[in-house]
Amino acid sequence: MNAASTARAPAAPTTSPLRRLSPPGQSKLARGEGQLWLCGGALVLCLLMIAGLLLLVFGEGTATFWPQPLVEVHTLDGQRHLGEPTRKSRFKPGAETLDALPAEVREAATKRLVQLGGTSSRSLLRTGNFELSGEHFTWVPDYLVATRTRPEWAMVVERETWGRFYGYPVAYRIDGKDVATTPAAIVDELARQHDAVRDRFREEKALRSEGLARLSERQEDARLAAKKAMLQSGEDSPHHRDAKAAYERVRSECEKRGQALGARIEALGRENARHALVVRTIDDKETSIPVADIVRAYTPNRLDLGEEISLYLSRWREFLTDEPRNSGEGGVWPAIFGTVLMTLLMSLGVVPFGVLAALYLREYARAGLVISAVRIAVNNLAGVPSIVFGVFGLGFFCYVVGGSIDSVFYPERLPSPTFGKGAIVWASLTLALLTLPVVIVSTEEALAAVPGSMREGSYACGASKWQTIRRIVLPRAMPGIMTGLILAMARGAGEVAPLMLVGAAKLAPALPLDGEAPYLHPSRSFMHLGYHIYDLGFQSPNSEAAKPMVFTTTLLLIAVITLLNLLAIWLRSRMRARFVGAQF
Repeated sequence: MNAASTARAPAAPTTSPLRRLSPPGQSKLARGEGQLWLCGGALVLCLLMIAGLLLLVFGEGTATFWPQPLVEVHTLDGQRHLGEPTRKSRFKPGAETLDALPAEVREAATKRLVQLGGTSSRSLLRTGNFELSGEHFTWVPDYLVATRTRPEWAMVVERETWGRFYGYPVAYRIDGKDVATTPAAIVDELARQHDAVRDRFREEKALRSEGLARLSERQEDARLAAKKAMLQSGEDSPHHRDAKAAYERVRSECEKRGQALGARIEALGRENARHALVVRTIDDKETSIPVADIVRAYTPNRLDLGEEISLYLSRWREFLTDEPRNSGEGGVWPAIFGTVLMTLLMSLGVVPFGVLAALYLREYARAGLVISAVRIAVNNLAGVPSIVFGVFGLGFFCYVVGGSIDSVFYPERLPSPTFGKGAIVWASLTLALLTLPVVIVSTEEALAAVPGSMREGSYACGASKWQTIRRIVLPRAMPGIMTGLILAMARGAGEVAPLMLVGAAKLAPALPLDGEAPYLHPSRSFMHLGYHIYDLGFQSPNSEAAKPMVFTTTLLLIAVITLLNLLAIWLRSRMRARFVGAQF
């Protein structure tokens, strides 16, 4: 080809093939570009909302335990406040608010308010000392503030009861005598004595909750065994006489051991009663706090960065490993344990029934009116509100099944129910029923995704239908079954409404799984993180103080569910790697 023909060759097209195929003058809307941008924008908006929610929970949840400085505020009307600043807001004081001020203060307050444009900010101080003041928080308007300082020796005392105390150290007393009277000496003496006092307190608590409680349980079991023998064999039977004699021996032994434990508990209590911390409030009221009741005491305005980090980590350790305290603070370890155990029991209950039901519907059942009705029922079951499942679980599992178990196996305990009440086993079965449609649908889709050629090859080799399902179909559908399990765990672990009726409790320090035979106690109530969040946010008498704990517990619940899902995803990836051809 010569140069002239080469020069006359047409230029390469600059438009895309899709644009060349589109008719001339066709709008972008007809080509679907508007819908594409709409779908992409909706996706971005959803992701931003989810990310914003997670960032809010993470930010508020991680900041809960960071120590805040103590501020002493004096107002123009002569009031004094000491507490931790929690948040600020703006407001417009009304005329009645200014009229309520003393005459000598009203003019200065009005002048300040005019300079601020009629509106003022106000700070919410956590003042504590509820047993003395009857309030947990106080609003302090900025236009009334005369002075605002951070006293060096202002002290925060976290207690087992009554929550936090804010004040100034006055003295450390042993046997009613002041052994330290200056703030520095009081703090040092408290640090020196506190660990030993708290060790005795924990020993006393363990002796009460474990030692005396177990003796009482053992004595009660022996009494119930004697009652059961009477119900089965009659009051004059040898069996009943032997059981009654055994009960008398157990009762005598428990009383002797109980007296020894009681003496030890009394000795620990007397030793701890010798130690007291005398503190003074901002209103110059002195009070004595037993050192055994003090979880920790510190002067926040004197802490350096290292001490703040140490205190922050100590609070997190307490939150993750301890039991809740009467003051609404403390740890959530029973709730963490109950949430994980209930989710695992729910998974053990829902997977076998869901897989068997899906196997029958996909592999054995013939298409017809009945099977169509079953599929419709399964789909409708997924849309039933969770509280309906809770009512069903309470009526069927607790009252019918649990009541029948009590009448057959535990007649001696009646009318006190054993299984005929809320328990972790009924909560797990209720949530298994709630998540059953998810597992059935996912398993059916996984079974349908297995190539038919694999079934035909198995049949050609002489395998039966069940052998084909067990050795060929189920292993290759296992990743899809795990997908259903992941979805079921994600939903079941966060449900709260059914648990309020079938087993979750506000406070249940006795774990359903422990080192005492039979180790797993299915009839026990349990704590749940979701229910704990509800209780903190809506049932707490001090909702303002509970709000930070709501965010922290929510963050912990998200972390627990994420870890459980990651474990299931890891198992699914292992199965996918084994059966690459059966990915779902």
